Amino acid sequence: MSQLSLTAGLLLLSGSVLAQTPTPAPRPNPIRSTRMSIPVAGRITDAASGEALPGATIIFPDLRQATVTGPDGSFQFANLPRGRFLMQVRFVSYTTVVRTVDTSTGQTLDIALTPAETEIGQVIVTGVSASTEMRRSPVPTNVVDQTRLRQTAATNAVDAIAHTPGLNQITTGAAISKPVIRGLSSNRVITLNNGAKQEGQQWGDEHGIEIDEFSIDRAEIIKGPGSLLYGSDGLAGVINFLPPDPVDDGRILGSVTANYQTNNYQQGYSLWNAGNLGGFNWQVRGSGKVAADYRNRYDGRVYNSGFRELNGSGYVGLNKSWGYSHLTFNSFNQILGLIEGERDSLSGRFLKTNSLGEEEIVTGRGFSGYGLDVPRQQINHLRIGTDNNFILGQHRLTLNVGWQQNLRREFGNPEDYYEKSLFFQLRTVDYALRWFLPELNGWHTTVGVSGMQQQNRNKGVEFLIPEYRLLDGGLFGVTKKTFGNLDLSGGLRYDLRRITADALSLNEDEQPVPAGAGEEKFPYFRSTFRNVSGSVGGSYSLGETWVLKANAARGFRAPNIAELGSNGIHEGTTRYEIGEPGLKAETSFQLDGGVSFNSDHVSVSADVFRNRISNYIFPRRISAADGSDSLSVDGDRVFRYGQGDARLAGGEVSVDIHPHPLDWLHFENTFSMVRAMEFDQPAGQKNLPFIPADRLQSELRVNFRKVGSSRLHNLYARATMEHNFEQNRIFSAFDTETPTPGYTLFNAGLGTDVVSAKDRTLFSIYLAANNLFDVAYQNHLSRLKYTAVNYATGRVGVFNMGRTLSVKLLIPLSFK
Repeated sequence: MSQLSLTAGLLLLSGSVLAQTPTPAPRPNPIRSTRMSIPVAGRITDAASGEALPGATIIFPDLRQATVTGPDGSFQFANLPRGRFLMQVRFVSYTTVVRTVDTSTGQTLDIALTPAETEIGQVIVTGVSASTEMRRSPVPTNVVDQTRLRQTAATNAVDAIAHTPGLNQITTGAAISKPVIRGLSSNRVITLNNGAKQEGQQWGDEHGIEIDEFSIDRAEIIKGPGSLLYGSDGLAGVINFLPPDPVDDGRILGSVTANYQTNNYQQGYSLWNAGNLGGFNWQVRGSGKVAADYRNRYDGRVYNSGFRELNGSGYVGLNKSWGYSHLTFNSFNQILGLIEGERDSLSGRFLKTNSLGEEEIVTGRGFSGYGLDVPRQQINHLRIGTDNNFILGQHRLTLNVGWQQNLRREFGNPEDYYEKSLFFQLRTVDYALRWFLPELNGWHTTVGVSGMQQQNRNKGVEFLIPEYRLLDGGLFGVTKKTFGNLDLSGGLRYDLRRITADALSLNEDEQPVPAGAGEEKFPYFRSTFRNVSGSVGGSYSLGETWVLKANAARGFRAPNIAELGSNGIHEGTTRYEIGEPGLKAETSFQLDGGVSFNSDHVSVSADVFRNRISNYIFPRRISAADGSDSLSVDGDRVFRYGQGDARLAGGEVSVDIHPHPLDWLHFENTFSMVRAMEFDQPAGQKNLPFIPADRLQSELRVNFRKVGSSRLHNLYARATMEHNFEQNRIFSAFDTETPTPGYTLFNAGLGTDVVSAKDRTLFSIYLAANNLFDVAYQNHLSRLKYTAVNYATGRVGVFNMGRTLSVKLLIPLSFK
């Protein structure tokens, strides 16, 4: 084991890391509430046999309270606020049940669960004003649950959910993944960490998401404009990464997780502890991860593709009959190598620049161990916040306030290993206040304000974007009502965002000097953006089998600082970028339609969309003065941000065959596609750049809750096929983008829980194999496609990871 992984393990064991807060979800309105609580109790059973289901989870998402059933299937909450709240009942291999419960009646809740055929009853919390059943939300939504995440072998948080229909990832090696929702990425996708906006340097293609993969219990993906609740940057949708459910009163739990992946020798370790003693509750998690260079069939070991992480997260607070109040903490720390892909022209082997500034062929320990060379990137993201939910009679208020600091350093000088070429210090104060009004004639209405104040400073020796200050705020109101089988929802929001960029002048030695004393690197500018966004939609249920959905939404996105003011070499993307201060805000009008059918034998769903975006912003290469070639600076291609009117359209189709009574068998198939174009453009410039290829995925899976009288529970086996079609619809002008051939990958997985004689889980083990046949491929959204040519083979760029085997072990702990 490496020195770093050993150090990480010692840090974790010493308890020096903190934990994660449960979901700061918007919540339904209570119709009655007092400080006096009535116990809420019931029993969970199997619908067919009537047998008790011990270990089932019952959770009130809007109250952050949960419990599990005892040996006889019974449960009880002793300290719930009085009112009407959404309750969810979950149990492995059974269909999730959702009910609205009046906690003031004291009525016994007896619920019978049926074996799982579909997952239409999942609860979601993002993109809506309060927790809502997925089938009742008009906006297309996917939930990646804990079971799926544990069975997946991934290298980072986004990679773990990237096989969701309609969701892709822009990658720069194994460590960096950015989410892409229906062809849109970067600042157009809002990432929530536990319901709070994650504010890093989202504008960069090579800037990943600063969230610990081990901390995620489930992820909710909203595929549609999220501007209504979250303001600018939600043009494509919202992804909410959620931690484990809260622990029920009187329990202290924990777990130890370890993961090893063969391709890049990736090791991961995580410790989790949570408890609830009389309403005083906490969660704490510490994780460490280390990976060496990955390999593939064409490139062999990819030089400088390793990474290291050490993360902590947590919360501590009170849950009482008046609501809850939590203090939260998240710390993400990562160091990773940046892949340049330069090769020796004769041997085709990777090259590096040594401390003397000389190029040499990488040999020996350049491909072994866990060391990182230049260029590399270091990210430290810290968030401290408070999450509050107050029950005030028939009203309810939620207040979230957070302080974030994102430090991003890029080291690019081989002659000085620790010289910070780029160093961004981004500090953000964000807030969100929501007032849930009493129910009025069946209407559930929420009004609120949200926004942030942000400042970015440059502390490196190179400059890509100017220092700036951002002030952002918005007012919104959303409402919903059920008319029989029809659920309607909608709302409006007004936003104001102001960005002020500071001027910067440099002398001949590239050192900052007073204005007028040198060459102007960045001009001063102030840009103000105002806009109105809105949404209206409905979901109609035809019995228990058919659901029809439709939604219309207007979203907007203000240009980010890189699009407005960048002027410099962006090492991670191997290009020189120039911003345009005169850019206008993007506005979109998106139409969504969907239909789903669920029966004992088959589930079918189809979601389609059409998104018209005015003033769509993207970078394009600048041609040389004579138009014969593309302009370059020090060998890097020059890109300038511009905009035009665009249209994106497409959708996702899924078919799940689960022949009853063979409930243990599933054959799932999904297909997703996006078509994206800019209006009034010549050939070669008509297609929008970096749009994901069409993708077909199939999975054959078997699940067994119990295997006879053995001590193996929840046994599963799965085999998957993923086919990415060729992508020839590209922005080919100025050599901006190149076509990508199609490829097919095969994966497999196997796992089980091992239980004691008293049916207590001793440990769970998950085996996975990705890219079984070691296919050499380049994903169309891989940034490494555009690294240097290997003249020995004639291949351009670096290829994705080859075959990898993964083993994951999870040991649950329980304390008295």
